[in-house]
Amino acid sequence: MLTIFEKILFIFAVVAALYYGYRNFAKVFHVIQRGKGEMIPQSEMIERGRKALQTWLTLSPTWKTRPVASIFHGLIAWGFIFYFLVNFGDVMEGMIPNFKFMGHGLLGQLYRFLADIFSLSVLLGMSYFLWRRFIERDPALGFRDNIKLMDKVKAGGIRQDSTIVGVFILLHVGFRVIGESFKIGVERTETGVGDAAQPLANGLSQLFWSDFSLEAQTIGWHMGWWVALGLILAFIPYFPYTKHFHLIMVAVNYFSKPKRTSLGALESIDFEDESIEEFGVAKLEDLPWTHLADAYSCIMCNRCQDVCPAYNTGKELSPAALEVNKRYYINENLDSLASGAESEFNLLDFAISESAVWACTACGACVDICPVGNEPMFDILYMRRHQVLMEDSFPTELGQAYRGMERNGNPWNQSANDRMAWAEGLTVPTIDENPDADVLWWVGCAPSYDPRAQKTAQSFAKILNHAGVNFAVLAEAETCTGDAARRTGNDYLYFELAQTNIEILNEVQPKRIVATCPHCLHSLGKEYGDLGGHYDVIHHTQLISELVAEKKLSYDVPAHERITFHDPCYLGRQNDIVDAPRDALRQGGVNIREMPRHGKQSFCCGAGGGQMWKEEEHGVGPDAGAVNENRYREAAATGADTVAVGCPFCLTMMTDASKAADDGVAVKDVAELIAENL
Repeated sequence: MLTIFEKILFIFAVVAALYYGYRNFAKVFHVIQRGKGEMIPQSEMIERGRKALQTWLTLSPTWKTRPVASIFHGLIAWGFIFYFLVNFGDVMEGMIPNFKFMGHGLLGQLYRFLADIFSLSVLLGMSYFLWRRFIERDPALGFRDNIKLMDKVKAGGIRQDSTIVGVFILLHVGFRVIGESFKIGVERTETGVGDAAQPLANGLSQLFWSDFSLEAQTIGWHMGWWVALGLILAFIPYFPYTKHFHLIMVAVNYFSKPKRTSLGALESIDFEDESIEEFGVAKLEDLPWTHLADAYSCIMCNRCQDVCPAYNTGKELSPAALEVNKRYYINENLDSLASGAESEFNLLDFAISESAVWACTACGACVDICPVGNEPMFDILYMRRHQVLMEDSFPTELGQAYRGMERNGNPWNQSANDRMAWAEGLTVPTIDENPDADVLWWVGCAPSYDPRAQKTAQSFAKILNHAGVNFAVLAEAETCTGDAARRTGNDYLYFELAQTNIEILNEVQPKRIVATCPHCLHSLGKEYGDLGGHYDVIHHTQLISELVAEKKLSYDVPAHERITFHDPCYLGRQNDIVDAPRDALRQGGVNIREMPRHGKQSFCCGAGGGQMWKEEEHGVGPDAGAVNENRYREAAATGADTVAVGCPFCLTMMTDASKAADDGVAVKDVAELIAENL
């Protein structure tokens, strides 16, 4: 137990720490509060809280990658979660005479055992991460020279932050164990019995302190208690500035994130609302408040960077650097931002380069992989909105695609009257000819106009007719869904296209829509709902699998043909359709050769986010190159004869890469493979 003087001193330290800590926490809160968007509806509080707590405790997103680092992170995270209770217990034991937190019984023994084990787990985990950053110098924790960084980050700010946090954790937990071991020594001297429930602390007591006098051991206990808890009190005011803040903010992040119909679904802009004068994001405070919270949730692990197609091909984009720069800018300007002052600079001035903004493929990999729920992809898409709608600034090549969508309803800028030219000689009924169709086939622009993708449409038409499906198409009434316009920031064009399509579809009232393009599927099924279009939309591989299950379709792909399947980002990751295309292939006897990155962890083909319609940004370093070539090399390395795809954009990108490699590997849509072997 502490002396009266120590108790008074501790209470004074607690008051001071809480006062200065409150001031700094309040500043961060005021900055986050300046972001756009509504607060959480009260009706969702309980369910959101339950899910956030579950995610916080299980660390579920952490286990997707880096298994070794994830295990050590778990050792630290679970240890520190339990340490909320441990620190409270230590305060109670120090302040109350002859008090044993949780008692001497079974519950108390279990508590002390867990405290001892978690102390060891934190020490091991933190030692691993310090070794990894400072001894091994894992390159995954750094940034390339062409990545835009705040000056303080360039000067080693992250390493400094990691050092402070790492040393704090080691000293806090280490001195807590030392203090507990001295305390056990005092109890052993007085009663002759140690504490077997704390194997680590008890062992230290027996090994090192057994010959110490009662007075020396008492001093050691007080020293350990003061250093362990004193470090907490000293750290509280500094806590909001550090990466350790993510321990709390990750729960806030998972509690506050907007509900999305899919991982990559964007919120719609109401262009009929005349009160809206600014579109998109230019300055920090223009971001949604949940995305300001992202900056403090970020643990700077760079996992998003690991999976980013742009970063992996040497370009200037790092989703991790974007979040880090946001955080350092806020910290450097915390007082002024908290008081309501406007940011001095735009995000493009300090957080991310313009080249990086346009290098994003909008694949969603960074959002999917983030262990703390950050959404850097959306920051980039919001910045594109501002660039296009407010600044009229975008890559010149996109202008032609925009004009095509505006004038002819397709980014190829070909005549709307030619939309059905691909179906010449095939039985493809229109909705006017077959108004009672069970399935409305949304063909899409690429299968309608792109010569290579037209083969997919022709193959799928053969499959539908072979299986006796009662289907129809909109023909010339179909127009672009606007995905490419929206992902490149031209939301107004998307809005106009979507309204046109919704008006037609609501008149037709399709029972079901099948799409041959995952981008069309995503827009129709996940984003049109905001504008009044609610439809049951499936992918063509899903329909094929259903037809096989209903014994309406059979086919047999030659057993000698080695096939690997490339998961389109907007099919697998963003719409969770992973099994259907594989089932469709396996039902034809195909033994699929999986790539290392497959399913929801697939690597982008490089066409998403409007990249299909513009020149790809140049990269630097040994990995510099085109995204599609990077992905194709992975596919070819499986030894496959054919790369199967389920998206017309992927078909184009992988075909181009295959031609460049000239190694004889074919690229075909799943529908083509099946139609060939009916």
